[in-house]
Amino acid sequence: MDGMVVYIDGKFVPKDEAKISVYDHGFLYGDGVFEGIRAYDGRVFRLDEHVDRMFDSARAIDLEMPVSREKLKSIILECLRRNNLRNAYIRPIVTRGVGDLGLDPRKCKKPSLIVITQEWGAMYGDLYDRGLSVVTVCIRRNSYDALPPNIKSLNYLNNILAKIEANVKGGDEAIILDSNGFVSEGSGDNIFVIKKGVVTTPPTVNNLKGITREVAIEIIEEIGLPFKEANLGLFDLYTADEMFVTGTAAEIAPITRIDGRPVGDGKVGKITKRLMEEFKKRTEVEGTPIYEG
Repeated sequence: MDGMVVYIDGKFVPKDEAKISVYDHGFLYGDGVFEGIRAYDGRVFRLDEHVDRMFDSARAIDLEMPVSREKLKSIILECLRRNNLRNAYIRPIVTRGVGDLGLDPRKCKKPSLIVITQEWGAMYGDLYDRGLSVVTVCIRRNSYDALPPNIKSLNYLNNILAKIEANVKGGDEAIILDSNGFVSEGSGDNIFVIKKGVVTTPPTVNNLKGITREVAIEIIEEIGLPFKEANLGLFDLYTADEMFVTGTAAEIAPITRIDGRPVGDGKVGKITKRLMEEFKKRTEVEGTPIYEG
């Protein structure tokens, strides 16, 4: 045991003792929601936006959040303080709670809240300098009229199947299409392409409304780059001058190869580098302080 603690339903417990019931519907059926949040040098980046998205996900599945927005934020900050973390990944989870072996969520009388925090660095290591090699996968994104991708639920099997296929094919990340053949997202991030100086990303109908995606769009607009939301196909990916993904864990990560083909000249592009630099500047100064003074 390394001394780290996890918050579960009002208590901070050693992580090796952090347990839920086998009858919890989050475990049995993936019935619950979660968030992925980052802290940089003692500040939690875009905490309000992440908490709002979590509440939206819960509302979309008719799951009553067990605490208020302000209480959730205070629990997250306290968990970080108790673990003495400054650069961290934060995982708040709300499950439907303990029920029976049936599907009916009404059998679950009380939802459970869990907050996990851990040390975190650059997800892709030196690939931020060299660029990711990505592959398109056969698995399709869940249809938005079956399981809306904007519900950040505990059921991530669709994403996992895509990641498994990418692993088998030797890709650093998967590119998932929807049932219509439009570009959806990666296994855990949003996708952007750059062509002739114009930055394009798919609309958030068949992919998650990423918080880092929103930050990237803010930066793009502030530095005056042409930008649009539009459906993308494989042709747009194969002929892009530059390409990158965005995500809380991934941050802004360049793509330099797709399906064995170079993106542009096969090197990290100038615009992508600029966006990465600007994003880093924001994480250095923005955020909710973890520690006072």
